[in-house]
Amino acid sequence: MTSTSTQVRGPSGLERVAATIALVALVAAIAIVALTVAGNIANLVAASIGLGIAIVGFWYSLSRQGVVRVVALGLIVVGIALVVWVFVGGEPDYWPWVAAAMVAAVSVGAAAYALRGPRARARSAGLAAPKPRHPVLLMNPKSGGGKAEKFELERECRERGIEPIVLRPGDDLRQLAEDAVARGADVIGMAGGDGSQAVVGTVASAHDIPHVVIPAGTRNHFALDLGLDRDDVVGALDAYEDGVERAIDLAEVNGRVFVNNASLGVYAKIVQSPAYRDAKVQTALEMLPDLVGPDAEPIDLRFTGPDGEEVEGAVVVQVSNDPYELRHSKGRGTRERVDLGVLGVLAVNLSSASDVQRLLSLQATGQLDRFEGWREWTTERFEVRSEGPVEVGVDGEALTMDPPLAFATRPGALRVRIPRHAPGLSPAAAAVYITSATTVRQLLSIAAGRAEAT
Repeated sequence: MTSTSTQVRGPSGLERVAATIALVALVAAIAIVALTVAGNIANLVAASIGLGIAIVGFWYSLSRQGVVRVVALGLIVVGIALVVWVFVGGEPDYWPWVAAAMVAAVSVGAAAYALRGPRARARSAGLAAPKPRHPVLLMNPKSGGGKAEKFELERECRERGIEPIVLRPGDDLRQLAEDAVARGADVIGMAGGDGSQAVVGTVASAHDIPHVVIPAGTRNHFALDLGLDRDDVVGALDAYEDGVERAIDLAEVNGRVFVNNASLGVYAKIVQSPAYRDAKVQTALEMLPDLVGPDAEPIDLRFTGPDGEEVEGAVVVQVSNDPYELRHSKGRGTRERVDLGVLGVLAVNLSSASDVQRLLSLQATGQLDRFEGWREWTTERFEVRSEGPVEVGVDGEALTMDPPLAFATRPGALRVRIPRHAPGLSPAAAAVYITSATTVRQLLSIAAGRAEAT
């Protein structure tokens, strides 16, 4: 299989220099102001603090989003106000203040250059994708409430030289994909839900050809974790002509491939409900009280835990294709990376409705590890045993499988192409690259030449 790297490179030489200049210029600007007002301790403190927080506020406004950016803009105003107050209140010598302002501007400009690197490098990770000779897109016209028809994907494909294949009632999606490859397809895509992405991705993987994900399903979790803009359905087609290629993992359970996760226990029972597809949240809330507690039918799931202990009685078991961010609010429910070559395993024991309430409360405060029945770990293989057939939700599709259920990862099994203009990061990855460390520490890391991720 062709190997493509998703490793995020370290900062370039120019970015290291820019980060160093930003940090040195911050100190220099404060030093200039300090020397200018050295005779007045109160002014010295106020001006130094004001200039410092104004520059750091500019740094944060360049690298952060949301509430943090709003706070940073507020710091800029406060910092500048302090400096102006000192300047107006004294008998100013203009030139030192002009010099300090110029050095501060250099610090901000250098920081802007240095801090653009983490996201840009993460977005461009992978290899430039060559132009396909015979691109194909399969599409489910009913998926996602009819997104393929709404966005006229068939017409868009023909205008771009992509062969469109529309799934009709009774068609075998896997066979359609196999037939397309047999006719010479060298890049094959799917416009539909995550279950369909897994089917076509399996075919692409087996023939070692790239797969293109078009977010035309209902939720498009796989597309989100690949860094696609789920609202830009037509723009996702650009992956065929102007994309980057990455090697990502697949996972399987008893030979059935999945791209997101397989869920057992309570969630799998909820997925089996006919009402689930039309009202997911409402159905889950209505069914949960009857599925948890002393009067509920026991869920027979047994497995070996991360410490080698035998575990019984878990009401939720989820096995994912690489681990999800489940604890922290930033990026919760998404995967930072899909190329780690491991399964993410989550198992939860609940014995009463009060346990459910406690679990939800701890989740809201990012303290899931405090829940006594919570287990979370990664592994390359995992097995679940039971005395009878097991209900499983595989990428949201309700199935029943005979035990034991053998899970395994397929590292780097699928070549995917995403548009060069796509965000390139899942919410979990964006939290790591952009907002997990302080901006000051980011600049120090860049100046030292350390990579943001490996």
